[in-house]
Amino acid sequence: MKIDMVCDDDIKPLQRQKVCVIGAGMAGLASARELRREGHDVTVLEQSGDVGGQWRYDPMTDGADPLGAAAAPVKVHGSMYASLRLISARETMGFTDFQFAPKDGRDVRRFPGHREVYLYLKDFCDAFGLMELVRLNTGVVRVALAPGPIPTRQWMVRSVDLGKSDGAEEVEEEFDAVVVANGHYSQPRLPSIVGMEVWRGRQVHSHSYRVPEPFRDEVVVVVGCGASGKDIAMEVRRVAKEVHLVAKSMEEVTQELAKVLSKYSASLHLQLHVERLCEDGRVVFGDGSSILADTIIYCTGFNYSFPFLDTEGAVTVDDNCVGPLFEHVFPPSLAPSLSFVGIPVKVFAPWFFEAQAKWVAQVLSGKRTLPPEEEMVRSVEEYYRAREAAGAPKNYTHDVSLFDTTALTTTHNLHDNRTIFMDEFVSKYCDFRSVEKWRYELLVSSLVNMFDNLETFRDEYQDSDSIRKGVEEWHLSAQRAQAAAAGPATTKEQSLGLLEQVE
Repeated sequence: MKIDMVCDDDIKPLQRQKVCVIGAGMAGLASARELRREGHDVTVLEQSGDVGGQWRYDPMTDGADPLGAAAAPVKVHGSMYASLRLISARETMGFTDFQFAPKDGRDVRRFPGHREVYLYLKDFCDAFGLMELVRLNTGVVRVALAPGPIPTRQWMVRSVDLGKSDGAEEVEEEFDAVVVANGHYSQPRLPSIVGMEVWRGRQVHSHSYRVPEPFRDEVVVVVGCGASGKDIAMEVRRVAKEVHLVAKSMEEVTQELAKVLSKYSASLHLQLHVERLCEDGRVVFGDGSSILADTIIYCTGFNYSFPFLDTEGAVTVDDNCVGPLFEHVFPPSLAPSLSFVGIPVKVFAPWFFEAQAKWVAQVLSGKRTLPPEEEMVRSVEEYYRAREAAGAPKNYTHDVSLFDTTALTTTHNLHDNRTIFMDEFVSKYCDFRSVEKWRYELLVSSLVNMFDNLETFRDEYQDSDSIRKGVEEWHLSAQRAQAAAAGPATTKEQSLGLLEQVE
């Protein structure tokens, strides 16, 4: 059932803009809804055959280029592996008025698999009638300012219909504004290791990893100790001859990782730093030891990439810093006609993307105003200086949390940089409520549990009384909303059934 939460007739914008949104993933769909709620004329361009972005699992890979380094953009957008499950509890995800609640017959776990998120985004699309705004199988070729006086700030968007097998002609359209929401988990970020170009074995980025079977009976080196690196190393270990997990330093070897390494010491080994790769297939580590390996899987993250965007240098990507961007959203010299939604990482998603999108929509309509360009530039420069003074690497510019994982269990850390940034943002720009304390406690509790129990944290956890109460109220509220959308029914029975799932 379509939910007309806010109709075009309910809000009359000061200015109605023709806006192009690039991407129909989580950030793009959030942008589309908020822009339409504000009365704008919205077109969403999506290169794949369905909405969902990265959450739409694609078994295809960049087979001819498993490193994904030869071209930008990569040919296959998806980077999701088949077994991936969330590391964030579903209760900490969701839009403000469309919660990520479990549904009968679906994956009702607190930490569900990727398909559940995809189905949730599909439900969101259907509930708010967003599919009518989306053009699927549409590749964006070029986005650039239209010729003419600068104050007009019109944009020319050139696209092509990828669904036509006989080759379609490019189409160019003019828009008042463009919102870039194409995600940032597609273009592989690779380390620079001596010998990569001559090493005889197979080199793959996690972007091209789907299932472990291709690595059966191999000696595999997994470079990177992030969430995907640990996930993939533990999965490949089940079929490989042996797996060597490479960390940058001992600081990455947390208590939970040490326990896993000890448990599977026969097949899973820790190495510190790859010194070089040899043409004969050897991998030499920082301590001088070496192994003869079959495959290297680089779990080294992704780069922000906007190959279609031509701003004549006004927006650049330098060591994964997209900028300059005022509050990670507006490039000062091109604001407000160009904006980015979904750039920050380690935020509550899609809640924070919704907040960004609401700000963009209201700025475009004239309900809110931006500071003068000089003030926005000064703000960005101050942010850069503060990050540098704090010792944050440039490629962490858009990481707005920077957790101190050693202090997560202390109560005074319940409001770290993440919530400070998000709370200040929503209070200044979109009048959202701050994140409820129980949600943040659940986030921290989940992370602490992950640090202690890497293999079991998704299925074995203990909630505090405050978390349990918040979760129960959240489930009941979500169930009432579902019942209201479905029409008159046995709301009491549905609520009781939901509580049984919680317990």
